[in-house]
Amino acid sequence: MLELNNIGVLRDDWVLKDITLKFSSGSIYGIIGRSGVGKTTLLKVISGFIDASRGDTFFNDMKIEGPSNRLVPGYDEIQLVDQDFGLEPYHSVIENVREKILSRKKEEQDELIEEFLDLVELTEIKNRKAHLLSGGEKQRLSIARALACEPRVLLLDEPFVHLDQRLRRKIQHYLSELNQVQKMITVIVSHDGGELMGFVDEIIHLENREVVRIATSKEMYYSPNSHSEADLMGEVNSVKIDGEIIMFRPTEFELARANLPIEFIRSLDLGLLTFFFFKTENNEEVMLSSNSDLSTLTAIKIRI
Repeated sequence: MLELNNIGVLRDDWVLKDITLKFSSGSIYGIIGRSGVGKTTLLKVISGFIDASRGDTFFNDMKIEGPSNRLVPGYDEIQLVDQDFGLEPYHSVIENVREKILSRKKEEQDELIEEFLDLVELTEIKNRKAHLLSGGEKQRLSIARALACEPRVLLLDEPFVHLDQRLRRKIQHYLSELNQVQKMITVIVSHDGGELMGFVDEIIHLENREVVRIATSKEMYYSPNSHSEADLMGEVNSVKIDGEIIMFRPTEFELARANLPIEFIRSLDLGLLTFFFFKTENNEEVMLSSNSDLSTLTAIKIRI
C-alpha cells in the first residue's frame, strides 16, 4: 500500500494542495490533468526526489523522505521514469541497464538485460552510446532500466509520448501482466487519458493542483464531470439543446428517431476508422466516427 496524506508542495504558490491518495498493490493507476497542475511534481514527491512542504507519504510501513533528509535521494523499491530519462550519456545501452543491477549475479544480469531490451526493442543497438539515441530510444531505455530493478512501485511520467501505437500496446500488455504477477504499484502520468483506456484500474484527475475525481477510465470517458475532464479523455462533442449543454463521444449516436439536424462538412479516413465532421443548425461542429459512410446523414439522435 502506498499512501499520501495531505501532501502539499509550496514554491512561489502552491504546486500541489492537500493531496490524499491510496494506491493498492497489484493495481495500475493513471493521473491526468493539464500542464501545470502538478502531475510530475506528485511523482517526484512519491519517489523521494522532491520534498513535500507538508503532509507525509508512506510505502507500507516506510516513510518516504525527500532529498533534504537523505544523503542519496530516492529509493531502490520505487523507480521513476521521467522526461529527463536519467541515462549515462557516454555509456552504451547495455551498460545503462547493467549499472542498475550490479548487485545481482552476472547470469541474472544478463537474463534481465536480454528480457527488457527485447521488450523495448533495443537489442539491435545495445552497444550504441546513450547520447546517440533518439528521444524515443532514450525513453525506451529508461523504461528498461527501471523494470530491470524489479521495483515494487513504478512511476512513469508520459512514458508513451515517443512510442508508436504497436510498441505502446506491447509495453502496456507486459506491464499489466507484470503488475499482477509481482503485485507492483504502477502510476502513470498522462495528458491523454484516452491512451490509458482499458489499461489502468483507476484514473485520478488533477485540476487546480488538487484531486477533483477518482474513477475508472470508462466512467471518466462516458460520464465526465466537466468539459475539461471530457477533453482529457479524448474527442468529445458539445451541443446546446433546449438551453442545456450536451456532451457526447463520436460513437454515442444512433440513426433511429434522429432529432438533431446536421450538415456534412468533410471526412478524415484513418484506415480502420473514418471521422466525419458535421455542423448543427447552431453552427456547432460535431465529429462522428464509423467504419461505414456517414456523409449522407442529415440528422442523428444522441445516445447518452
